[in-house]
Amino acid sequence: MDGNTFNRLLQTAVERDASDLHLKVGDPPLFRLKGQLQPQDFPKLTYQDTRDIAQAILPYGLQETDFDRLQELDFSYSLPGTARFRVNVYRQRGTVAIVMRVVPFEVPGFQSLGLPDGVRDFTHEERGLVLVTGVTGSGKSTTLAALINEINASRRKHIITIEDPIEFLFRSDVASITQREIGADTHDFATALRAALRQDPDIIMVGEMRDTETIDVALKAAETGHLVFSTLHTPDAPKTINRLVSVFPLDQQRQVRIRLAESMRGIVSQRLVVRADGRGAVVAVEVMKATATITDCIRDEDKVHLIRDYIVKGADQYRMQTFDMHLTDLYLRGVISLEVALGAATNPSDFERALRLGQEEERAQVGEDITVAAASEGTQTVGLDASGGFGRFGGDPIYGE
Repeated sequence: MDGNTFNRLLQTAVERDASDLHLKVGDPPLFRLKGQLQPQDFPKLTYQDTRDIAQAILPYGLQETDFDRLQELDFSYSLPGTARFRVNVYRQRGTVAIVMRVVPFEVPGFQSLGLPDGVRDFTHEERGLVLVTGVTGSGKSTTLAALINEINASRRKHIITIEDPIEFLFRSDVASITQREIGADTHDFATALRAALRQDPDIIMVGEMRDTETIDVALKAAETGHLVFSTLHTPDAPKTINRLVSVFPLDQQRQVRIRLAESMRGIVSQRLVVRADGRGAVVAVEVMKATATITDCIRDEDKVHLIRDYIVKGADQYRMQTFDMHLTDLYLRGVISLEVALGAATNPSDFERALRLGQEEERAQVGEDITVAAASEGTQTVGLDASGGFGRFGGDPIYGE
């Protein structure tokens, strides 16, 4: 496969809204479209094809990589005028394989992603730790980029990002942004974090909390007056707290809980769910904020399981929400099917209970609108809210279509 053919393949992937491109010897190129891998109308790739592609897209300084010793390598690649790509080159059965994740040039905003207002609130924090969590491919990096972009447009702060590799490119706006890439600009996350504390940052974004040392330094940064954003591969808020604590030795875990309780500002957990109309996916979000009661739950391991209950109780006052609350709203507005909602729910029985409550609220709202309309106009016209939903949950745009 020559360079022009490869570039056309990348352009096609972007035009068809593929999220990923897979290149492996013995298979034609594969696009991930709406969650499914689909082979493309290209010849099967040869050993030399994948090797040549990998060598051609390696960043400056890695061109002399010894492919006979290569096992895996992460970096980014840009096709001018088309898109950026997060690349992983790896070896399988003695051959070179490549997976490329599409990263748009433009950083998406909150409205285009359908993120609830409760997530935007974290951009106003002065210090502490905010985590975005979810499984691989759930859009964590995109949400993190939206948070940083919001701060960039509104606050005169110095923002340092530490990424592996750099995905979205930021241009300094109101804020000043410094982006550092593991491998190209620094050795590892922990080293870069320690150095960042001497670079006069206000806000630090760490691509991923990968190990004990990184988590420890990130906590120290939050404790010393910095606002730290990062990601973790955990499904929800309670499991995130337990995961952070569990990476430390047993004799340190009690102290770590205290540190987390003092520095945690919030956790945004997310899942992508298939839209009912088949047009891509929509994000379902859980938002936890460190209220006094939730802080107490973080500090006491016997109370961590109560966090979800306090999220529900503080939903209206603090703009928090559980997955099941958001899934209920998405289903009632016809954005997702009941089958998809039940499959994504943290607790299907709790979801069904929340669904009944939501339907009762909708019926009550309809009855109230009828009464108001009849009193003011003498008609039976029903005036529903434009969103058709609960109001506090973001919109329902296409996420990663």
